[in-house]
Amino acid sequence: MTPGRAARHGVTLAARCLLHLRHSPGQLLDMVVQPMLFLVLFVFLFGGAVATDWRLYLQFVLPGVLVQAVLLATVAAGAMLNADLTTGIFDRFRSLPIARSAPLVGAVLGDSVRYVLTTGVVLAFGVLLGFRVRTSPLAVVAACALVLVAAFAVCWISTLIGVLARTPQRLQMLLALVMFPLTFGSSVYVPTGTLPGWLRVWAELNPVSALADAVRALLLGGPAAGPALRALVASGLVFAVFAPLTVAAYLRRMRH
Repeated sequence: MTPGRAARHGVTLAARCLLHLRHSPGQLLDMVVQPMLFLVLFVFLFGGAVATDWRLYLQFVLPGVLVQAVLLATVAAGAMLNADLTTGIFDRFRSLPIARSAPLVGAVLGDSVRYVLTTGVVLAFGVLLGFRVRTSPLAVVAACALVLVAAFAVCWISTLIGVLARTPQRLQMLLALVMFPLTFGSSVYVPTGTLPGWLRVWAELNPVSALADAVRALLLGGPAAGPALRALVASGLVFAVFAPLTVAAYLRRMRH
């Protein structure tokens, strides 16, 4: 099969993934409502305690919530792929004259649209609450692009777990073990300098902290090159490790 036909099959199955959004409103709630709830909860419940003024804390925390929301959205790729594998839909795919890679490519491409939507929702809601960008439109585009690149890399972790997990319950447990330490043990909600010693070490090594710091600098001003480079290098390493592992695990499972 030619690469062009394989790409068309992948795009077709990506469109199938997007149709799930129309027929499953609950997925839209996870993408839209959950980030809003996180933002409202932390800004109005903890903002006064963290920064004495919730408006100041909103400026600090919104870039972090943007990073967390988009990274958590990558969970959907693994969940959808696992559902297809465990409910027998992949048996039907194998009987169709399509590229064997198409279901995997479709899951990743379709999920990328979710990341764009989540990014737009968080930024728009933050502006409604009072968040103000202090840099340029080009810097905003760069911040969004950086988040999307990181999400694309992280989604390969989610898809690998989705391929390996034998039940949806195990999938949820494994994804929680990976995503929560990465997103909450970082500078998303508080500066790393305020954390206790052992947690501060983890947060400063955590690439999610570099991503949050880079997005914060691009939206509010400040040195962005260092943390952005760290975030890009980490994204490249994650992709280089987990994309081949995912493809190998996927092909092995398709043979059985």
